Amino acid sequence: MATFNKSASWHRLHQLYEKTKDVHLRDLFAAESNRFEGYSIVLDELIFDFSKHRVDDDIRQALVQLAQETGVPEQRAAMFAGKALNLTEGRAVLHTALRNRSGAPVFHKGRDVMPDVQAELAHMRDFVNRVHDGRWTGFTGHPIRDVVNIGIGGSDLGPAMVYESLWPFHNRRLKVHFVSNVDGTHLHRTLESLNPESTLFIVASKSFTTQETLSNAKSARAWFLEGRGTEKDIARHFVALSTNTRAVSQFGIDPKNMFRFWDWVGGRFSVWSAIGLSVALGIGMENF
Repeated sequence: MATFNKSASWHRLHQLYEKTKDVHLRDLFAAESNRFEGYSIVLDELIFDFSKHRVDDDIRQALVQLAQETGVPEQRAAMFAGKALNLTEGRAVLHTALRNRSGAPVFHKGRDVMPDVQAELAHMRDFVNRVHDGRWTGFTGHPIRDVVNIGIGGSDLGPAMVYESLWPFHNRRLKVHFVSNVDGTHLHRTLESLNPESTLFIVASKSFTTQETLSNAKSARAWFLEGRGTEKDIARHFVALSTNTRAVSQFGIDPKNMFRFWDWVGGRFSVWSAIGLSVALGIGMENF
């Protein structure tokens, strides 16, 4: 496998850049009236349009050759096969399994992970549907009107971005809020207009020991108890995205309301796992 910037195709791309760097897009479109059709890919409702870049057939061929010379096809196959491509942690990178709707098995260390993935998605679907149709209520019988996702990093940024991006699809009776800053002002400003009787908290922490997340979760817990909620009522208003059943139980959350994900789910890709529960609540499971 060639080093990225030592490969023949890399040098070829440098040559092509010098040749095309001053070419105007108007000239490219004038020369090719069907340029969009030739330099775009359409898959269902997704469009990848690279016609508006200084790309021609020679550049496209060199880019494909660069991918081949640097082992992209082999690395892609290794990812789908569950190999440990996360070199810093020695873990697989199987977010592909989270998006697998084909029913085909996906193996990690010789074990098909798809039954676990499908079971957790079914768990999420059941919960989301119960919140949306009013079967899941707060401790006074009020339906849930606000969801507060408490996380940090990949447990916050990804879901928040996706929820904002898919705003046109959101459930009009439910609003999702995202809290990540350990500065208490962030949580305080979020909670000051909310009603404890109709607010649901999602605590997102794989280990359930993340300092920033647990600090905010404990503050939210105190706010809830000050709002007439009791220790027993916590189970109606807090759910966990975690793998630490013991810590979740000690917090007061019913383990039945703990949504799991796995060490092969990387933070930046975790929105397709249970970490995306806030998104699913916000836009509905079908849209999720």
